[in-house]
Amino acid sequence: MLVTLREVLADAEKGGYAVGAFNVNSMEIIQSIITAAKEERSPVILQASQGALAYAGLENIVALVNVAVKRTDLPIVLHLDHGTDFDQVMRCIREGFSSVMFDGSKLSLEKNISETQRVMAVARAVGVTVEAELGKIAGVEDDISVDERDAFFTNPAEAERFVRETGIDALAVAIGTAHGPYKGEPKLDFPRLEEIREVIGGVPLVMHGASGIGDEAIREGVRLGIRKINIDTDIRQAFIKAALDYQNKNPDNIDTRKMMGPAREAMTEIVRTKMRLFGSAGKA
Repeated sequence: MLVTLREVLADAEKGGYAVGAFNVNSMEIIQSIITAAKEERSPVILQASQGALAYAGLENIVALVNVAVKRTDLPIVLHLDHGTDFDQVMRCIREGFSSVMFDGSKLSLEKNISETQRVMAVARAVGVTVEAELGKIAGVEDDISVDERDAFFTNPAEAERFVRETGIDALAVAIGTAHGPYKGEPKLDFPRLEEIREVIGGVPLVMHGASGIGDEAIREGVRLGIRKINIDTDIRQAFIKAALDYQNKNPDNIDTRKMMGPAREAMTEIVRTKMRLFGSAGKA
């Protein structure tokens, strides 16, 4: 069943766990995530970035997710990831997304607040929930690129004001994670996370760029209030490795289904592992 981000994160807050948000851009990726969710009896967030929507088509993503929703009783969120354009966010809401992220992190604090309020006014009226971002997370995700020199951590005092004035349902924070593969061992600012949690009350926190973060760091983040964890790179890498392994072993193969099968299975295993780590397994 299609539900809002607020619904699954409210349960996560009560249960002290996080829900995985997995990026999708094809049928095989959606199938692998839903298979894992069924096996683990986990709520799940299927999210599409602006790049994914440009690649697969907005209507196609919605149709594929709707098929998945009809075939399971699991709580599923259809979420826009890193929406930077107001019109794009509105299109997703009109097409049936149950949740959207407005990413105004490149704007000034004042402008980020006002634009987020603008999105909230529409989303609230139609029952759609909103995630927003404060601080800049380094790395590259589709057409969003933030150089390490331009990244900055979320300021707790600004987070308190931002949440209070916007009324958002979830806040993505910058505490040292990054989009894409890590060059070294990431060092997360947990004292900052704890302070943010204290000043914003019970608003769920979101960790972006969680692929490549160690298990203990993930568990500590969840303990300190992270309730939504974004995973993309780990899935991509599993897909590519399995597909290439198959093709290298079968160089004469011309049937894409035979290559996609192992890739789909590899992605399913990654998602299952993440659901167990986040604590959402068995919660649906």
